[in-house]
Amino acid sequence: MPHLPRFTAAAVQASPVYLDPAATVDKAVALVQEAARRGAELVVFPEVFVPGYPYWNWTMNPVQGSPWFERLYRAAVDVPGPHVDALCAAARQAGVVLVIGICERGRPALGTLYNTLLIIGSDGELLSAHRKLVPTWAEKLTWAQGDGSTLKVHPTSVGPLGALACGENTNPLARFTLLAQGELVHAACYIALPVGPEDYDMADSIALRTAAHCFEGKVFSVVSCSTISPEMVEQLAGDDPRVRKQLARPHSALSGIFGPDGRAVTDPLVDEEGIVYAEIDLGRCVQPKQMHDIVGHYNRFDVFRLHVDDRPLRPLVFPEEQA
Repeated sequence: MPHLPRFTAAAVQASPVYLDPAATVDKAVALVQEAARRGAELVVFPEVFVPGYPYWNWTMNPVQGSPWFERLYRAAVDVPGPHVDALCAAARQAGVVLVIGICERGRPALGTLYNTLLIIGSDGELLSAHRKLVPTWAEKLTWAQGDGSTLKVHPTSVGPLGALACGENTNPLARFTLLAQGELVHAACYIALPVGPEDYDMADSIALRTAAHCFEGKVFSVVSCSTISPEMVEQLAGDDPRVRKQLARPHSALSGIFGPDGRAVTDPLVDEEGIVYAEIDLGRCVQPKQMHDIVGHYNRFDVFRLHVDDRPLRPLVFPEEQA
């Protein structure tokens, strides 16, 4: 019989201390401690929370945005490195499973960045640094592509856990890859997106994607989205009224916790900073699976088969390493 724990999950909706990794990690540690005091055993943070999201890709042309890219590169996080060590220590001290997005500085290449999700166990062990498979739209100006080596589900104290960053949650094959490994708890990490097309509602899009994954897979999802602080607006917009108007657009962020029926377990948080808490009972995943278990009896593996290349991509391989 699989272990199906009950626990409290926390979805953090907050803004970073923009382009200041040390201060943002300090803020994250304080929020982890706050969530743990409220009984949380799983704490999920937004995409690229440390040190923040490259909004200039959407508001400037590439030449104007290039100096901002260098600022982000200099503020990015090394894996392993001191900022990761601080987050692992916070998870261990609080006894929580922690999922948090970072902008990872690729090594040894100079000038390569990745949109990365850290999954940290309650013992403080770094379980995964998952690089977003495909940067979305304007993000291609900033991030390189990840690979299939980290598209994994991890056994944790809160159950089998997988995580995807923002637009990855629209990729049916990426989601199926996690579900087929037995995922029951899904962390979905997003950024506030007020700079998209005028008819695009980010909050509604997040809720729709989350409901789809939960209902199709009969899993729980903990959704965390960032916000945009007044300080970020000052840095990014300056005296440009057009950009200020873009960054102030409402309904651009949603965080919450959704159950295996696709419905929110409690009211989501929209736009404002805060933490959403809810109890997750993985036992609730059993009965819905009788109707639709798309990774088991409700599929035709004689008809459909998904091949996933889980080899890490490497720029250099020496002959002796292939022997």
